[in-house]
Amino acid sequence: MVFSAENSKASAAIEVLPMNRFNSTSIIVKEADSATSPAGMQTPSAGTIASLESLRQHLQWAIELEHATIPPYLCALYSIEPGRNVEAVEVISSVVVEEMLHLTLAANLLNAVGGQPKLDDPKLLPGYPHSLPHSNGWVEISLFRFGPEAIETFLKIEQPMATAGRPEGDSYETIAQFYEAIKQGFSELSVTLGEANVFCGDPARQVRDQHFYSGGGRIIAVGNLATALAALEEIVEQGEGAHHVQVWDGDNDVFHPERDEVAHYYRFQELKLGRRYRRGDTPRSGPTGNPISIDWGSVRPMRTNPRTSDHAPGSPIRLAQEEFNQSYCALLQCLEQALNGAPEMLGAAIGAMYTLKAKAQKLMEMPTEDGRETAGPPFEYVAPDRRTVTLQPDGERRGG
Repeated sequence: MVFSAENSKASAAIEVLPMNRFNSTSIIVKEADSATSPAGMQTPSAGTIASLESLRQHLQWAIELEHATIPPYLCALYSIEPGRNVEAVEVISSVVVEEMLHLTLAANLLNAVGGQPKLDDPKLLPGYPHSLPHSNGWVEISLFRFGPEAIETFLKIEQPMATAGRPEGDSYETIAQFYEAIKQGFSELSVTLGEANVFCGDPARQVRDQHFYSGGGRIIAVGNLATALAALEEIVEQGEGAHHVQVWDGDNDVFHPERDEVAHYYRFQELKLGRRYRRGDTPRSGPTGNPISIDWGSVRPMRTNPRTSDHAPGSPIRLAQEEFNQSYCALLQCLEQALNGAPEMLGAAIGAMYTLKAKAQKLMEMPTEDGRETAGPPFEYVAPDRRTVTLQPDGERRGG
């Protein structure tokens, strides 16, 4: 897809500052409540997918869900001072790359069933804080600088599904429950409608590995039930681990190919606990490998949930935030074009990400009016008719 992880190799002796004591039982996945009523009758899952149109709707929700994780991860990543917390930079960079893979796989799934992925839409930037799209509201997402609050939020986002958890197409508690409902929808509709009628999309709209992807996992072109289920499994395993019970996701570490990679939830556990997982470790044991050096102080003091409305019109911070919003929305428009049959636009998206990083970090160097914090990227939606920035295959362009 469009992001490649940053190969930062800076080295520094950074003191480990533990966030809190580790209780090994705290990350054991608990059993969910029974899915049966008091009378013993099976209760239906929320958001059951019973039609092709419903399946398309849920796959669009999947795109919105995968995108929802990216701005918080980027804010934490960009707030880390250059050359510091190298291991944290590698972890968060690798997760961002894989979230973009998940977004791409969701788009491939939607295209495979005759849908049209939408990214240039205000639903993707509803303002912060907000809950994960179509969840039960169990976690509130905010834009934090890198620190304990950010890591705790990331752990809630990536929380594994309970072993007895059931599919939930709406008001889900974990992301895996949501994707289990989509898996069930694909399987049942393939029986009732026939695979050929479900997978009715144009194969030419599928994004493939050769389209600039460099990261963990793989892009899967979807054209039948088997490839659809494989794409969904790729998303879930990278988030919470293989078969929902292992810490490993089946890939190699992007920055250190000699290492096996752990799933997103456990990567964030490594940062929280200051130690890596090694072979033999389990969700119950916690990580017992090499220590990870974290300096929570080597971070730009970005204000939580930056907003343009916090600053006077025409002020330097407000102008820089508005410029960032313009560029980010132009990126979403570019990605929408790429995922709707114009993969040549992915090159422009790659360049745009480097530009956005520079703009975000510039904001994080601008002190707020009270002098206690710095500004940050607000990730606010700008309607197409109000934009002065567009992305073309050869880069960003400005208009009137």
